[in-house]
Amino acid sequence: MSYTPELSESASATLRRIAWSLGKPMTMTMNAIFMRIPNLMDRKKVCECCRDPSACNICGFNGSEKAA
Repeated sequence: MSYTPELSESASATLRRIAWSLGKPMTMTMNAIFMRIPNLMDRKKVCECCRDPSACNICGFNGSEKAA
């Protein structure tokens, strides 16, 4: 992992509560959230704005079953 941003206090509190409701650790919860986000956003727009095409094979926005 090349970059791990810190969460704001509010984001951390929100993530913690989502994790509690799912009965999962925060790390697993964050991964689950990121796996679902591509279904909520315009994939084409995200790909058009991408600055790192070297990660397309693992990116959830590329539409591949192997992504995420």
